[in-house]
Amino acid sequence: MNVVLISEHASPLAGAGGVDAGGQNVYVEHVARRLAAAGHRVDVLTRRDTRELPRQLEMAPRLRLHHIDAGPAAFVPKEALLPHMPAFARAAGQLQAVQAADVVHANFFMSGWVGLALQRRLRVPLVTTFHALGLVRREHQGSADTFPPARIAIERTLVRRSERLVAECPQDRDDLERLYDAEGERIACVPCGVDTAAFRPGDRAAARRRLGLDPDEFIVLQLGRLVPRKGIATVVEAMARLPPALPARLVVVGGDTRTPDAARTPEIARLRMLAALGGVGGRVQFVGRRERHELRDWYVAADVFATTPWYEPFGITPLEAMACGTPVIGSAVGGIRHTVLDGRTGFLVPPHDPDALAARIVALHADPALARTLGAAGVRRVRAGFTWDFVAAELARLYAGLLTQRRRAPQLAPQARTAARLAS
Repeated sequence: MNVVLISEHASPLAGAGGVDAGGQNVYVEHVARRLAAAGHRVDVLTRRDTRELPRQLEMAPRLRLHHIDAGPAAFVPKEALLPHMPAFARAAGQLQAVQAADVVHANFFMSGWVGLALQRRLRVPLVTTFHALGLVRREHQGSADTFPPARIAIERTLVRRSERLVAECPQDRDDLERLYDAEGERIACVPCGVDTAAFRPGDRAAARRRLGLDPDEFIVLQLGRLVPRKGIATVVEAMARLPPALPARLVVVGGDTRTPDAARTPEIARLRMLAALGGVGGRVQFVGRRERHELRDWYVAADVFATTPWYEPFGITPLEAMACGTPVIGSAVGGIRHTVLDGRTGFLVPPHDPDALAARIVALHADPALARTLGAAGVRRVRAGFTWDFVAAELARLYAGLLTQRRRAPQLAPQARTAARLAS
């Protein structure tokens, strides 16, 4: 098949953890690579955000990345990108690869806007993965949500007109049905995945030596984008509730710069103040942003991975931690509630509940054997159903099913008309 993946703000070349870079970047890169490795022709469309980027890049055999000129060749916050989508759609429609597409898979609502324009012009099936829903964001962020109001109408149109919607977890499916009146039969549940070659168990002591971490401290890891909704404040508050005799340290990996910079990443300043007020300023360490090939050591070095967002459409970092054999304590929200099995691969706690999080950290510190058991179970769970090969195979099956329906449609139409006449 010829597959076009649209990801307007989240380039597969961008490192996760920075501004507007997170799980969607990882998703698009790995889905594209696995589909291409399976023999499909894959073209990824993303916006040019620096002048130095080539118009086209061969990322792998049968996999091309196209940088689309839409708006300035500079960083633009994703909340301000919608006015540039008509230019994106016009430029995309001129690409030969797009004109030859068998299926278009849009990622995020603005990519979906482009997908709708291509759907009208090329009459190809449109698949949409939202990665995050505007109405869910509004429920949790209220006035802090700065996306344009048009987002909701665009999402509703995509729900009606996409041939398939990809929900990344059961909560995502429920939200589509509850808030957008999506038809259940047009929703396919396909999770995100993990690169199990890159994220795998290792020697904790050796990882700590490489990272310069204390071999004897109980290390709680938080890794990802540093924004309030990720709930890192809850982890900081939990550190203040741990027994003073427990030698714990919170290590926070992420931000917009490699060296922690509170001016560039305002959340660092807020969290540092919170840690100081709680008397744990010396036990909270900000590392800065790290590239993906460096992340495994941080997961392996940790005793526990804590992730307590207010809400989470899916959440790839808990899976990466599980793949490395590290037990996870996560908020019982969204995708985390699906990937982390409470009491089997880690623990689930309510969001905004530092006391519950602290209690689970204490329990894991007190019972190293339990922590090892949870970690081993996490590895098995990831390898059984959350690899990128599995995800790509499920998506390819979905695409092929849509194309089969398209081919059968002309044959079914006369039968449908005959049935209608008989019914009347």
